[in-house]
Amino acid sequence: MSGVDDRTRRTGRRPGTSTTRAEIVSAAASAFSTAGYEATSMRQVAALAGVDPALVRRSFGGKEQLFSAVVTSVFEPEQAVAGLLDGPRGRIGERLARHMLSLLGDVEQPGPVLGLMRAAATNAHAAALIREFLANDMLGELTRKLGVDHPELRAALTAGQIVGLGIARYAVRVDALVESEPDELIAWVAPVLQRYLTGRAP
Repeated sequence: MSGVDDRTRRTGRRPGTSTTRAEIVSAAASAFSTAGYEATSMRQVAALAGVDPALVRRSFGGKEQLFSAVVTSVFEPEQAVAGLLDGPRGRIGERLARHMLSLLGDVEQPGPVLGLMRAAATNAHAAALIREFLANDMLGELTRKLGVDHPELRAALTAGQIVGLGIARYAVRVDALVESEPDELIAWVAPVLQRYLTGRAP
């Protein structure tokens, strides 16, 4: 019995279980979404995941790296970019709008993306991490693969449109946006995203 206890203390794992990084990331996503970036601690995430805080620190280093892991897990940039590029170039704005609304989820039961957006809106450090992620790993990668001019600016404008819609519909809950069906919103937003991604520069 003492041997099992010693192993548990050394690894930070629960006895008889194999806790994965995915479980910790899932717990962190819940914590960041409900409590925000500033109020979330490594100890809190460990408690939600049912592991010792030492395991969380060994796996991710610190809260910044853990938040980045959550962002990557939620957005899955490699798969997202591949999916967005898979189809007619002239409809990439529509695919992006549909993809982001699917990530945001039902307006009455939003997914973790909204929590990450809220964290970024209230904490400068979280905002910097989200900005870096969008600029380099997702939308920035998308514009680079599209081979368009001004890829960084196009990615930034696209990010602004998406984040603005997400906050306005899901957090601020602007009536007209809340009441609109996803397909209606996609029809309005897609041409704007298309313009930012592939349109002629002014």
